[in-house]
Amino acid sequence: MGKHEHLSADDHPADRARPSHTGRLLTGVAWVVLLLGLWLWGREVTDVRPGTSAPDTGDMAAVGRPPDVDLPPPHRPLGNALPQRVDVPQLGIQAPVVARGLDGQGAIDPPSYDQAAVVGWYAAGTSPGAAGTALMVGHVDTETRPAVFYKISAMKPGEKVRVFRDDGEIAEFTVDDVQVVTRDRFDAQQAYGPRRTGRAELRLITCGGSFDQASRSYTANVIVSAYLTGTGP
Repeated sequence: MGKHEHLSADDHPADRARPSHTGRLLTGVAWVVLLLGLWLWGREVTDVRPGTSAPDTGDMAAVGRPPDVDLPPPHRPLGNALPQRVDVPQLGIQAPVVARGLDGQGAIDPPSYDQAAVVGWYAAGTSPGAAGTALMVGHVDTETRPAVFYKISAMKPGEKVRVFRDDGEIAEFTVDDVQVVTRDRFDAQQAYGPRRTGRAELRLITCGGSFDQASRSYTANVIVSAYLTGTGP
């Protein structure tokens, strides 16, 4: 995961607690949170198909919604289609999407480190824009540089995530919260389950929390939750 001398602490709050040399294997350990979630809640992820870091203050610590944020109403869900690209305009992210499954241990298999700028979509789950919860994972960093989801913990409610699909539709999602899910008191349904029945929802997931020297891993995952609020050609 490497040194980030060229980036200030303000660029990534977790850098204050992160060691200067962590190594590639550490990010893999943090995906254990996803492994536990899928073991506990795997059927709910797939059955919904019809067709980094914020303050670590609890088992499900939310960044919080400013009281004056007026979130738009949900858009009706779309049909199934393959995601091709994810754009997060506020962060300058324009990332290709690749379909991913589970690894040999039952966890979502993220893109390889030579694809650190690529987002992985859990293809056995929901298509982004369809009813249910679509899961997308990405690395926070590598040995030498920040990765695709390095700054998603800085997202705020009301900001947008756009997913370009192979049916020509652009599914536009609005962020409703950003959370840090700790490993010691993990609630899979709360983390990955639908927030409101019938909506098309999206989760962007990466490593987060602080760095634990004993386990040589991050202590949590950052989860950005969003829901479909518009479409475009």
